[in-house]
Amino acid sequence: MATESSTIATRVWNYCSVLRDDGMSYGDYVEQLTYLLFLKMDDENVRSLGKTRAIPVEFSWGSLHGRSGDELESHYRHILTSLGQGSGLIPVIFRKAQNKIQDPAKLERLVNLIDGETWIGLDMDVKGEIYENLLERNAQDTKSGAGQYFTPRPLIKAIVDVMHPEPGQTICDPACGTGGFLLATHDYITTHYPLDIDQWQHLNHSALYGWEIVDNTARLCVMNLYLHGIGANGGTSPIHVADSLAAHPGEYFDMVLTNPPFGKKSSITFVTETGETHRETQNIVRDDFWVSTSNKQLNFVQHVRSILKQHGRAAVVVPDNVLFEGGAGETLRRRLLNECDVHTLLRLPTGIFYAQGVKANVLFFDRKPASEKPWTSQLWIYDLRTNNNFTLKTNTLDRADLDEFVACYNPSNRYERKPTWSDENQQGRWRVFDYEELVARDKANLDIFWLRDESIENSANLPDPDVLALEIMQELESALEQFKGLVDELGEDAV
Repeated sequence: MATESSTIATRVWNYCSVLRDDGMSYGDYVEQLTYLLFLKMDDENVRSLGKTRAIPVEFSWGSLHGRSGDELESHYRHILTSLGQGSGLIPVIFRKAQNKIQDPAKLERLVNLIDGETWIGLDMDVKGEIYENLLERNAQDTKSGAGQYFTPRPLIKAIVDVMHPEPGQTICDPACGTGGFLLATHDYITTHYPLDIDQWQHLNHSALYGWEIVDNTARLCVMNLYLHGIGANGGTSPIHVADSLAAHPGEYFDMVLTNPPFGKKSSITFVTETGETHRETQNIVRDDFWVSTSNKQLNFVQHVRSILKQHGRAAVVVPDNVLFEGGAGETLRRRLLNECDVHTLLRLPTGIFYAQGVKANVLFFDRKPASEKPWTSQLWIYDLRTNNNFTLKTNTLDRADLDEFVACYNPSNRYERKPTWSDENQQGRWRVFDYEELVARDKANLDIFWLRDESIENSANLPDPDVLALEIMQELESALEQFKGLVDELGEDAV
């Protein structure tokens, strides 16, 4: 399977170099490929499997045959515009779609390239792997910024492994990007449980939900899910194109797995009467939130907690500032520790995200009913960051690098855990802290570390200069954001 998918992915991807001569980015190429692949697969579903046509015949793959030059380009633009109307899975894929292939001859070559493959005959895993391969290559193009929507797959797999999703559960990602968490959940359930027909139907059409605010990313996600058989009936889209922070969706989920955007501030853009464009930070105000703040990460943590069912479970990737920021951050942490069971924190190493310089963690917590007694009793922290230096090319993060964390988490029974750190073994990465210790810390700071950093003691172990520069820049940006927050709190008196 791996050889087959790799061969096809390479063949399809190589054509991108032709289109790049036409000024097209990797992201544009994957986007155009998405449109054409969907048309081709719908045609194969009708011709080979006898399924009901999801695309009207006048906009179908067959309608592209026999056309060339300006006629082909004009008809293709008409297809994209027409299929983007209405609601459902198809309009999500074609919403605001544009033809970015300027040369009709190159469009014709791409159509012929796709036409030469029988996609419906490929195993679902192979088709999905091909598309995942394309998305990852797109994420590696740092100039496009696509990497911010692509969470490292080894990390996703480890998170899903410890969360143990089950058949019949509903799983949500309110910042789903290209769908990595949803796909990994689908894969975990299909490989760990024998499913009956009803369970398969629920998993493919009723179990997985996602929100994505960026149209282009949402369409990539929907196509990614479609190629894995999720939402393949062509009806309701599992992905909603909307700002998930704007309001509560009115639904609650058994599990939430997400890596929200790294940007720190929510903002609105408006145009003045003179035509000037301005951007202002905007506090998110919701009755179901504990605090009102413009900090996106704090708002996403609140949002995740709000959409969980009672005893629902969450794993959220958060930057360091969520662990130590004062003001709204401190209020959020104290409420979270008190009203939820915040049981695990995974401190992630640097160099694993395509968005450079990110220092992040995974926060695991369960939503609980009202109680006079704090729900958090112990927070277990695994430090994968100290003395680990990963890069995107020479020392990439593998699933095996997270094996010890998964074993320490003990997903079969997380109430029977044993620390690896002790007074005797001070190199252990797995340590537990009681609730009383946590709330007694200044601002309930959860940015906790205890291992000796060898890079500080030995200059030979220092990261590369570019990595150090990025870390310094991130620290300065974080400090500046805190000063801005202070000014906002003080208001006009500060000026």
